[in-house]
Amino acid sequence: MSVLPGLLGTPDHHGRYDYSAIVDRPNFTWPGGARLAIHIDVNVEWFAFDDAGGAVLASRNPVPDVLNYAWRDYGNRVGLWRMLALLDELELPAAALLNAAVTEHAPRIVEAFAARGDEFVAHGHTNSDEPGEMSKRGERSVIERSRDALRDVTGAAPKGYLAPLISESAHTPDLLDAAGFEYLLDWAHDEQPVWFETDRSEGGAGRILSVPYPQELNDVPQIMGRRREGAEFADMIRSAYGVHREECEARPVVMGIALHPYLMGQAHRFAHLAAVLRELREKADDKVWFTTPGAISDHFRGLHLA
Repeated sequence: MSVLPGLLGTPDHHGRYDYSAIVDRPNFTWPGGARLAIHIDVNVEWFAFDDAGGAVLASRNPVPDVLNYAWRDYGNRVGLWRMLALLDELELPAAALLNAAVTEHAPRIVEAFAARGDEFVAHGHTNSDEPGEMSKRGERSVIERSRDALRDVTGAAPKGYLAPLISESAHTPDLLDAAGFEYLLDWAHDEQPVWFETDRSEGGAGRILSVPYPQELNDVPQIMGRRREGAEFADMIRSAYGVHREECEARPVVMGIALHPYLMGQAHRFAHLAAVLRELREKADDKVWFTTPGAISDHFRGLHLA
């Protein structure tokens, strides 16, 4: 794929995939004849105590930023367990998008997801890191370290990766492919999986799959960025489901829901999350597949579509 310089001398295209209108693509189904694949992603994150980076409840304070650190740590200590109880009640699978540091500092969390049979997705080392700002060598180290940490505690290397803060460099897909990852979650550009070209010289297979990950049905940009609250976020999920369920009759689609326990795990927001997930579970018919991004990747890869 050729990449031409833009007016400012920078590439006007990333060179990873060609344009494709979703209405022009081959038709296919998800397992069991389903047409709408829904994956629920629980971001389980760790933040450095001596770093003020990451999402903030209030303006950053001098390091150590106790106010924001403690607010985020609530998610791992309390909010997450509300979410897992709800997912157990509704018999819904989930993906744990896990910072590697969680395996060291909070192994009980890893045990809980493993006991449920959920998927583990690598999510860098901590969410105070910005791998896209690192050297290629530094980013490669973060990717491999997160892969190895999950492999060591779960017995299997993770198939998928989400960069901390969606912090990608120009080399990230190449490095992920070379590290043995099968898919990435950073790009919110489609409602179906998309193949990315990668640089074989880095040691990979020459391509990696992008599985749709939401930035709209995602509590961080909605609550922290747009200042919406739990009821509004739940309404967004409700509305999106209605549109996707209708449109999936014409074409298969993916709907992701991204959750952070320090946000939607707060009691006043959780009530709305619980209500909408119960509604979705009740409404879902045989055209709806509650799944994980890894299962979506596996199925799509098996279709052998270009």
